[in-house]
Amino acid sequence: MVYDLLIRNANVLDGSGAAHFRADVAIQGERICAIGDMPYATANTIIDAQECYLAPGFIDVHTHDDTNVIRTPEMLPKLTQGVTTVVVGNCGISASPVTLASEVPDPMNLLGKLEDFRYPSFSAYANAVDAAAPSINVAALVGHTSLRSQVMDSFSRPANREEIANMEALLSQALDEGALGLSSGLAYRNAIHAPTTEMAPLVAAVGKSGGVYTTHLRDEFAGLLDAMDEAFATARSGQVPLVISHLKCAGAGNWGGAGKALGKLEAATQHQHAHCDCYPYTAGSSTLDLGQVTDEIEITITWSTPHPEQARRPLKEIAAEWGVSLLDAAKQLQPAGAVYHNMSEADMQQVLAHPLSMVGSDGLPNDPHPHPRLWGAFPRVLAHYSRDLKLMPLAEAVRKMTSLSAANFGLTDRGVIRIGAYADLTLFDLKTLEDTANYETPIAAAKGIEMVIVNGKIAYHQGTISDQRAGRMLRRTERILQSIPTFQPNQEQTS
Repeated sequence: MVYDLLIRNANVLDGSGAAHFRADVAIQGERICAIGDMPYATANTIIDAQECYLAPGFIDVHTHDDTNVIRTPEMLPKLTQGVTTVVVGNCGISASPVTLASEVPDPMNLLGKLEDFRYPSFSAYANAVDAAAPSINVAALVGHTSLRSQVMDSFSRPANREEIANMEALLSQALDEGALGLSSGLAYRNAIHAPTTEMAPLVAAVGKSGGVYTTHLRDEFAGLLDAMDEAFATARSGQVPLVISHLKCAGAGNWGGAGKALGKLEAATQHQHAHCDCYPYTAGSSTLDLGQVTDEIEITITWSTPHPEQARRPLKEIAAEWGVSLLDAAKQLQPAGAVYHNMSEADMQQVLAHPLSMVGSDGLPNDPHPHPRLWGAFPRVLAHYSRDLKLMPLAEAVRKMTSLSAANFGLTDRGVIRIGAYADLTLFDLKTLEDTANYETPIAAAKGIEMVIVNGKIAYHQGTISDQRAGRMLRRTERILQSIPTFQPNQEQTS
């Protein structure tokens, strides 16, 4: 037969964590149909990999691309770093099921402007994604804060029984229409007043439907371990798999705590299904949060609605220039965005290397001066932390951004290179691979990503974007099975 696409001479990393092997890979339609030595095979398009590495397309499990996949369907920040699927709706904020009549609440404003929240149902959002035909695949969570915005007149209190019931109805409908599950952002001021009694019935609805629960913990600073216990208990009660979002030990006083946090995660896996995601940087980025304002770390303002001229400046400099305290300067800048240099490298590396962690960029595409993770997270893991620092084997790094991610989020037949799987593939040259985005110049495409294939179509080839976008909405149609092998701690991993 004549294949649609044939990739020859590739070093194949199949996503399982196994060592690479040399093979040709053939694609027919949307799926991989043959793998092996095929010297006499023919195809409409033949690509010589020249011994580059061929991996499953990277799955970014932690994004805030909810409205960008519709407004900017080329999705350059993701496609150029080898990402073929994004999970949106993280940290309690999602574009659906939401309509807004007035200003966008914090931190939902990270996703866009008032006119971008126009999807009263999950199905309306999913259909809009399909109509936009993005270059990459999209799977979506429903945000708890977004649900609150639809049923409550004030965020500064717990939801009452009727409001919880209304949120549960909205959530259940979204789950029936293909949402992956529920996310929460309990550290944010518009969700922090939600007690466990508000979260429990919502998480239980996710468990009943067979979805996943992800959470930006209530506290990533001194109260981290207690916040982890809350998340474990809530997920266990709801009988739902848990993903802790961007696990970190934030704040100088909390540095050195990664071992305890990971030990707690390991212990939880003996009784329930739990993982985390992590981005490969020691700075976080979000809206400007007064609770994180301190002189112990560097805080850079990335945008400010009342004072746009102060973007890209350290908060300390702005406060000194205005002759006010850091807190007063932050108040005057709000609403605003910021980068917080609040983690230690040793802690971050420990989380990143752990077998229970996945890679997620947590990039903010609507920030005019974004954190470099938006454009560079995945190449940075492969090139800097695996190739250069030997933090983990290359095959393990790829597993963390492919098969492990697909399993945790129920993305059937993705995240692996095998016959019958969807042909979402990334070809990269490990010798030249480099994340070029940095804090000074954060908008910069990575080097060394040679080709990206989405659903069997070439989406990106040596710096050129294809006009034919083959991404789609990935609606959940099955229960997310809690079947990933139980983690077995050993001395090396817990030391």
